[in-house]
Amino acid sequence: MCKTKASLDLKQLEYFVNVAELESVTRASILLGITQPSLSRQIRLLEVELRQTLLIRNGRGVQPTEAGALLVKHARAMLLQAERARREVKELRGVPTGRVTIGMPSSVSRFLSTPLAFAFQARFPNAGLSILEGQTYIMEWLSMGRVDLGVLINPQPLPHMDLVTLLTEPLYLVSANESPEGSDLFGPPVHLKDLANFNLLLPSRPHAIRIFLESQLSRFGLKLEVAWELDAFSSMLGLVRKGFGHGVMPESVFRGDEMRSQYVLRPIVEPDLISTVAVATNSARPLSPLAAGVIALMQEIVGEDGSTGIGH
Repeated sequence: MCKTKASLDLKQLEYFVNVAELESVTRASILLGITQPSLSRQIRLLEVELRQTLLIRNGRGVQPTEAGALLVKHARAMLLQAERARREVKELRGVPTGRVTIGMPSSVSRFLSTPLAFAFQARFPNAGLSILEGQTYIMEWLSMGRVDLGVLINPQPLPHMDLVTLLTEPLYLVSANESPEGSDLFGPPVHLKDLANFNLLLPSRPHAIRIFLESQLSRFGLKLEVAWELDAFSSMLGLVRKGFGHGVMPESVFRGDEMRSQYVLRPIVEPDLISTVAVATNSARPLSPLAAGVIALMQEIVGEDGSTGIGH
């Protein structure tokens, strides 16, 4: 008697887990970097293989069926075990190999990506590095395994997430420098509650700095006056320089900026506003020696004291 032996494709399982957890083929296709038709076809092939309906389609997206929810549970374990096996086999060579993928916001990428790439190439010549810039997707990328490390601004402690602080630094009110060239880059402090009197250029919600400022100012019963919303600090600085308004950002944004003399940075006080940048890892996923080495490398770049800046 001839028996048909079923097999499960790890790539299909990865696709399915992403779709099921995001409850959307569209969002999963963006995270995975494949087209929606290709992703839908792979999910359908998996359903045919298992002879089960795994997802229920509706107007808002998709929901796992009972069989789908059970498969998600087992698929996660299978994908983690496969990744662990690949990593341990490669590490037998004695030289770090493989690839580390990092998700980080553009404000951090401005000063960290380039020195990290050079340092990584020198220390891990047989390994690869990918850096994905994003704002709202970093935690999802980390949860889904799209990235190995997530660099976050003012992160809140979450279950299954481990945090390592990279740096802490004050936030400044940034204005155009209208004084003669060569004047001091740093101006007098501004009280937190007085931020409500400025036309501000800020990132849109849910950017960490925007949420942080709004929560701090709400203690005084005040709201921010947001003139422009820009998520890219490079665009924001250009408008600040032209006098469209004032920005709120850490001084690390200005590291290596040739035009920094065209701005005045005023520390925000009473209370001092301190921004924290941390590296998050998914505690449910084993941290490879290469990923741990990259975290140490980032700590070296920003400084052993956990602070960075352009100097007063």
